[in-house]
Amino acid sequence: MSLARTVVSRRERVLLVIATVAVAFAAADTYVVVLALPEMMGSAGIPIDQLQRAAPIISGFLLGYVAMLPLIGRIADLRGRVPVLSAALVVFAIGSAVTALAYDLPSMVTGRFLQGVGGGGLVPATLALVADLYPADRRGVPLGVVSAVQELGSVIGPLFGAVVLAVATWRGIFGINLVVGLLLAAGLWWWGRSPPDAADGARAPGRWPDPVGVLLVLLTSCSVVLVMVQPASLVLDVTWGELFLPVLTDSRWLAPSGLVAILAGVLLVVRCASAVRPLVDLRAWSRSLRDADLTGALLLAVALGGVILAFATADPQIQVFSEQGVWYLVGAGVAAVAFVVHLRRSPAPLVPRGALRRTPAWGSVLISFFIGSALIAALIDIPLFARTTTYRDSQLMAALVLVRFLVALPVGAVLGGLLTRTVGAGVITAAGMLLAAYGFLMMSRWDADSLSGPGSTLTLVVCGFGFGLALAPVNAAVLATTDASVHGLASALVVVARMVGMLVGISALTTIGLRRFYAEQAELGTVLQECGQPEMCERYRDLQLAAGITLEQTVFLGAVVCALAAAVLALVLFRGAPTRSADTRLSVG
Repeated sequence: MSLARTVVSRRERVLLVIATVAVAFAAADTYVVVLALPEMMGSAGIPIDQLQRAAPIISGFLLGYVAMLPLIGRIADLRGRVPVLSAALVVFAIGSAVTALAYDLPSMVTGRFLQGVGGGGLVPATLALVADLYPADRRGVPLGVVSAVQELGSVIGPLFGAVVLAVATWRGIFGINLVVGLLLAAGLWWWGRSPPDAADGARAPGRWPDPVGVLLVLLTSCSVVLVMVQPASLVLDVTWGELFLPVLTDSRWLAPSGLVAILAGVLLVVRCASAVRPLVDLRAWSRSLRDADLTGALLLAVALGGVILAFATADPQIQVFSEQGVWYLVGAGVAAVAFVVHLRRSPAPLVPRGALRRTPAWGSVLISFFIGSALIAALIDIPLFARTTTYRDSQLMAALVLVRFLVALPVGAVLGGLLTRTVGAGVITAAGMLLAAYGFLMMSRWDADSLSGPGSTLTLVVCGFGFGLALAPVNAAVLATTDASVHGLASALVVVARMVGMLVGISALTTIGLRRFYAEQAELGTVLQECGQPEMCERYRDLQLAAGITLEQTVFLGAVVCALAAAVLALVLFRGAPTRSADTRLSVG
């Protein structure tokens, strides 16, 4: 384990603040798309009643976010936290630009994938940076703050999207993402360029960037923008319009303007790979990829991608996973077996041997999975319950019910971080998940009128607070029981486990809920024959409402089981995690 310094310099604090703000902003982008999705579908030529065709816009982000996390976390261990944070922000900004300029579904999904890669890479690098700067007994508060702002993004995201959509189109959201991403990347570069042994506040002398590389970046960027936007004034011009006429196929990238963009991009890559002082040192990044075990990372990415595509492309209200889900899972299984074989044979595997050897380390991954399995029930089924009962005619109002849950998460996260200095990680995590389980138990008793009373607000706040309370101790436990050389990877695996738990959890809980739902609907056929017109039959509507409520109640009960499992596992597996001040003093003594 690392022996972090007890004094954190001003420069390092600023770097951590910038990284934390970046995490919050990327988290907000995850939720902002929910409001913008109808307009994005229209721009991609997808009718509003064919929502499943737009699923790749969501799953593309998830795929980039989860599948590449282990690789990015490992590179952060090998190359450093700040370079990876800067690169992640640049990739996020590029993805935002591509999404803002998207003209069809493939270009939109490409942009969202890049956003996911960049946004996901921020989390493990920031958590590892906290571990680098603070000793184990002082990490709780900064870890709680990082967890809090990450969850705060889920509250800010919809509000940010609503404000932007009130004055601009959906493209304005991603335009703002582009600007903020580049500003944060510039801030990291500015504050991260001082040498480690410089006096606090000192700056290492800078150097001019590669002028040829800068020119190629500008040429590539301008060419790509022209190809994607295709300004009408140029396209319809007799002379300039010839640049936009496809040469071989209908693809705009095979027109002269597109070929110029491709050529400029190739020249930029060649320049960065061959220049003495390149704008982007591709040779160094290539070495980092090899050292991080790119083969193993790709195998794991395929395995995770198969799980994501199987579950994320399904409609949770009617199916466990998509029609192609079985084949996605088969492919994921094959890739997982190949990954395990590769780990055993590789001399320098993606997950170094013994990296998670201590019980609290691998226990954090397992507990995170169950936390995700329970958490997704709140994120998905609370709005669904509201839409089924109180807010049948307003999807926005149904979604806002979740805000009562979300606002308590950051508060719990900060308090959970504070408590880790004096209370064991297992006790805090268990207490938080017990509160979450109690909240879900109360939800499982909700009826059609429950959301109209104040009791539902208290239930949502208690449940959200409980989840927040458990976030920092889990991160603190894994960082306290792994070596500094794998902190980025370990943090990434915890995040991946939670995301996979969310996907698997919603499918498993929905499967159980649907069985109860169909059982409750057994009488609908007979009632329908008696009524003739269901919309005019009060008994038919009552039975349908009761079936929908039963489905959500069953899901909430399943979430109780997942939350209790996380609580029990935390008490058992976190017993040896030295996260408290007393634990650290004993280990030193």
